[in-house]
Amino acid sequence: MLDTIPEPLLVALVGLFGGTLLGLAARLGRFCTLGAIEDALHGGSHTRLRMWGIAIGTAVFGSFALMQAGLLDGPETYYLSIAWQPLASVAGGLMFGYGMALAGNCGYGAIARLGGGDLRSFVIVLVMGVSTYVVLNGPLAPLRDFVFPQSPIAPGDAPPGLAHHAALFIGLPVTWIGMGMGLVIFASSAATRAFAEEPSALFWAMLVGVAIVSGWAGTAWVASTGFDALPVVSHSFAAPLGESILWWMIGSAQPISFAVGSVAGVWLGAFAGSLIKGHFRWEACEDPRELRRQIFGAALMGAGAVIAMGCTIGQGVSAFSMLAFSAPVTFAAIFTGAMIGLRQLIVGFSPAE
Repeated sequence: MLDTIPEPLLVALVGLFGGTLLGLAARLGRFCTLGAIEDALHGGSHTRLRMWGIAIGTAVFGSFALMQAGLLDGPETYYLSIAWQPLASVAGGLMFGYGMALAGNCGYGAIARLGGGDLRSFVIVLVMGVSTYVVLNGPLAPLRDFVFPQSPIAPGDAPPGLAHHAALFIGLPVTWIGMGMGLVIFASSAATRAFAEEPSALFWAMLVGVAIVSGWAGTAWVASTGFDALPVVSHSFAAPLGESILWWMIGSAQPISFAVGSVAGVWLGAFAGSLIKGHFRWEACEDPRELRRQIFGAALMGAGAVIAMGCTIGQGVSAFSMLAFSAPVTFAAIFTGAMIGLRQLIVGFSPAE
């Protein structure tokens, strides 16, 4: 296959496949971070929040199963090769969560809504993509690097992951611990009658985990069998938004990537899902205050995702699939930031008594 398809195109197709699954899950399975938080805090339902747990459990088990089979080298992935900074996870997660509440969507959710014809989400995607690159490689990069420097783990140190550190004390293989933790997360999240009454929610949540595993498996295979120095990655929707914007502008000057395929796949899957449901319709922003809030929120999300080394999908599922220390801390910070933002919006728009 590598003789007929260029390696960058092949990893882009891997991203397209997993991204399409994620897009379908968003539109057909209502898999959404902010929606799950809103349901838990104000809707009295924890089903969609438990869907995240099921997705994480599936991704953890599948990723460590790949390691057990020798198809993935976990410590070589981004989340386990960079020294963890708790302050960056907390600060970046809070920024991202608060921005997500203001914008009404995370990057993944914005792409999914754009696939359904919501032009307001197009603004979020553009602003978030540009904001990410401003902080990652642009004018604010030196400041970000000074305050939150990212550096590889020291030689000989254990990867910053729960399973890898647990293995030092328990003595069991890392992969066994990881697969066991994945099963525990899955079982504890699925232990509710809601999924018996709505089995499709269980299916779509598991499909999200499969999408993450497919990214690790596909890019690891290309990296191990090909000749190009391509990274082993899975899905995230912060820097990939900026990378996709750049590729669509200067595609002849840089090869296509997993990130471009992933973003395109989410849009394609969401578009197909909206047509299947009959929900596709063009929508635009009619309130300047809403547009201002969305732009500010998207800018915060882009900056926060770079500081925290990932977004709701990047840290919330992909990093979690490696059981990286950063994942649960960042996810908790995102939840807290979103809770603060939602509370502010609700109080701010409630009539004075």
